[in-house]
Amino acid sequence: MGTPIIIAKKTSDLTQAIVLHPQFANRHGLIAGATGTGKTITLKVLAESFSRIGVPVFLADAKGDVSSIAKAGASNPKFDERIHSLGIDSIPFAAAPTIFWDLFGNQGHPIRTTISEIGPLLLAQMLNLNDTQAGVLSAVFRIADDQGLLLIDFKDLKSMLTYVSEHASDLKAEYGNLSPASLGAIQRNLLALGDQGANQFFGEPSLNILDFIQTDTYGQGYINVLAADKLMNTPKLYATFLLWMLSELFEKLPEVGDLDKPKLVFFFDEAHLLFDNASPTLQEKIQQVVRLIRSKGVGIYFITQNPSDIPENVLGQLGNRVQHALRAFTPKDQKAVKTAADTFRANPEFKVDQAITELAVGEALISCLDEQGSPQIVERGMIMPPYSSFNPITLEERQAIMAQSIVAGIYEQAVDRESAYEILQRKLNESEQQQNTSQIASEQSKVQQKEEERAARERAKLTQDIVGTFAKSAARSLGGTTGQKLIRGLLGSLFGKR
Repeated sequence: MGTPIIIAKKTSDLTQAIVLHPQFANRHGLIAGATGTGKTITLKVLAESFSRIGVPVFLADAKGDVSSIAKAGASNPKFDERIHSLGIDSIPFAAAPTIFWDLFGNQGHPIRTTISEIGPLLLAQMLNLNDTQAGVLSAVFRIADDQGLLLIDFKDLKSMLTYVSEHASDLKAEYGNLSPASLGAIQRNLLALGDQGANQFFGEPSLNILDFIQTDTYGQGYINVLAADKLMNTPKLYATFLLWMLSELFEKLPEVGDLDKPKLVFFFDEAHLLFDNASPTLQEKIQQVVRLIRSKGVGIYFITQNPSDIPENVLGQLGNRVQHALRAFTPKDQKAVKTAADTFRANPEFKVDQAITELAVGEALISCLDEQGSPQIVERGMIMPPYSSFNPITLEERQAIMAQSIVAGIYEQAVDRESAYEILQRKLNESEQQQNTSQIASEQSKVQQKEEERAARERAKLTQDIVGTFAKSAARSLGGTTGQKLIRGLLGSLFGKR
């Protein structure tokens, strides 16, 4: 059994701690609450706590403030007042071992994957395709596989779509109707996604997902921080990327069953983006990954404003919950509060739905699994303070951390090996060369024919000139009257004269 993680102190009795048991941390969790109620601090406290017991963490930094986890905290009057109110004398301020990542390669090490690795299902979600268009995209992937064409980056997929569009009639018998309208829609959506910066995400070297599961020389788990402030402007890309990472973890990690602590804890901020407008097929895949990935030793913690943002069949799998304050200004808000309250095991000491609206900043309703794995009754508690700073790190501090990172230099330089684009381009060039060769041969044949015709005309003219010259010569040699008569007699039949 691992050492319990202290999340908070009970509001009613600050001598009693509210804990999360590491052996059940892979039963997933939820951090919910309105904006400004303390969700980010709870996220940092949990991430730091997991790191200290040797569990690597992955989280998305949606606003840029979680980067402060890489810098040690410091005392200030407000902070000191907070810890004294919790009965804590001092905090051992410390920075957590951190690796910064960024899909765009600006605020962290670049993250890339290939078109083939992300697959047609997730790519269709990213491109916001309907069922018919998604089916055509799947056929394009199948054609590429059958013809041995690697789909690595954006230009590979674009060239493959062009190839399929030009040969749709030839491919129809084996792969079904490849509608020009669907192919055109995919191409347009692909261009739009590229304009949003997604083309930087597809390529090589592809991310080794196991690089997220590392510890430092002191045995602390690395906290992998994804710079997501820019990524949030493209929610489809953000949600699909995180789902792809979960899928990769699920496929690559072995079954381990129940451990003393997780192999990795994954925090999914702005979790509603994962479920908004997701197709039924994708929803089913999400539910499958959440349900089964715990057997790989991975815990998933969703962070959102309201539990109702999470589908019920996923919400029911989240055993560890931290609920910050919700506001009930409208009937819709009141219904959301009641829904959130109903997800907890009731505490007879207070009304949960009323308490949710009364919570102070940094206070939460907490219910984790007990030592037997059963949900505990909900408790009202004050979240513990983090060891790291509250102020985001500077650009210089970020760059210094990146330069010393254990993955520095591995992903920075993009590689462009031969794939579908290069092969199809070579075939196109060869076809053009053959056409040019045939055209040149045809033109040479025409030139030769013209030369032969010109030579024939010259021979005919030469023959005519010879006959004419002979006639004139004969006329000069026969100067007499008899000769003239003879000439007219001989040549008159030729020229029609006498």
